[in-house]
Amino acid sequence: MHTVRFRDPAGSIRQGEWHGEEVSFGGETYDLEEVDVLPPSDPDKIVCIGRNYADHAAEMDNEIPDRPLLFLKPPNTLAGHGDTVTLPAGKDQIDHEAEIAVVIGKQARNVDAADAMDYVAGFTCLNDLSNRDDQRKEKNWVRGKAFDNAAPMGPVLASPDEVPADADIELRVNGETKQSSSRDHLAFPVPELIEEITTYLTLEPGDVIATGTPAGVGPLSDGDTVEVEVEGVGVLEHDVRIP
Repeated sequence: MHTVRFRDPAGSIRQGEWHGEEVSFGGETYDLEEVDVLPPSDPDKIVCIGRNYADHAAEMDNEIPDRPLLFLKPPNTLAGHGDTVTLPAGKDQIDHEAEIAVVIGKQARNVDAADAMDYVAGFTCLNDLSNRDDQRKEKNWVRGKAFDNAAPMGPVLASPDEVPADADIELRVNGETKQSSSRDHLAFPVPELIEEITTYLTLEPGDVIATGTPAGVGPLSDGDTVEVEVEGVGVLEHDVRIP
């Protein structure tokens, strides 16, 4: 099943079913034009993974780390399907980064990798927008990764059985493919990530793990349209505004 969070015409936030061009809840069906599609969860935190694809690590002149490289994005970074996201002004390079995102279904702490998928509610698409100007100047990456609108996510939550172990991931800018890979190229797969993360912090229902991006990251320009597609999930689309 594909579930979707949306704001209905009356302004109420609902969680219903996605039917491509329509969404439904409580016996009512709405065209997408009638509703605002929201990020598929409302996380306290987004735990992101750096250098989790060998080809991306190489293009950044880095190696895959010995253990998952973790950083955080707070809730202010969230944006939804169909949004026009406003990015920081006056920067030379703000890059797109397509990612497969994991949404946590129940409280998780000290979880073994063998049991990790029991804690997964589903998967969605995420764009880890990155302000390289400031990221290169700081160690904690707050300016580089945690600015407003830096994590468009959606459009739906797909149950784990709908997303293949080798699910394809692709990013397109204005219809041109920029990134293309698959889930089976992750250096640290999802169960290992959950085990590592929950050794240090508790994941709450709705929290998100952004599993890393493949090669092909690149800068965005004002007016660009970005699509992130994950096999089994669908397509997250958003526009870009740079003042």
